[in-house]
Amino acid sequence: MNPLLSIKGTIISGFILSAVLVLAIGGKLVEIEHYIRWLHYLSGITWIGLLYYFNFVQVPAMATAIADKEPGPAAIGKYVAPLALVWFRWGAVVTWVTGAWYLQDHGMLHAAFTLSDGAAGIGIGAWLGTIMLFNVWVLIWPNQKKILGMVSATPEEIAKAKKVALLASRTNTLLSIPMLLFMGYSHNGLGM
Repeated sequence: MNPLLSIKGTIISGFILSAVLVLAIGGKLVEIEHYIRWLHYLSGITWIGLLYYFNFVQVPAMATAIADKEPGPAAIGKYVAPLALVWFRWGAVVTWVTGAWYLQDHGMLHAAFTLSDGAAGIGIGAWLGTIMLFNVWVLIWPNQKKILGMVSATPEEIAKAKKVALLASRTNTLLSIPMLLFMGYSHNGLGM
């Protein structure tokens, strides 16, 4: 069976290939801090990649699909958006948790969130990521459930939900730009 024929097989194969490549260069498979950071990167790419997909592709496509009679926006709303939102929500959680874990593992969690000397840059990134996580779970997801018909809502509630979800999503897109810069603050030549 070809593992590339399923997403599960592809992901498992990617992890196996990663382990083989680490061993091939003489690396160690037991250094947990590297895997926390790696999982942070993977989940962050999933989260921000889907954020950009929603804002750069799906929202404009839905506007075009509304004007189209077949299949219209229902295909995106029924099949694509719910699955994308699962990966989006949980990518956000895993990104935040692994980022906090990594900061704690390096004794920087408190310093980062209090914007202390030496950690203000990463702290700004952590705070922006925290605001974005809040937006995903408190503003975007509850409103998307109304928009997609997962919970009952009046036409007025759906119209309001569309506006709130869009503005929260656009806010996250805006915040993602400085957040990504500050997450690698000390490595971008900006830190001390």
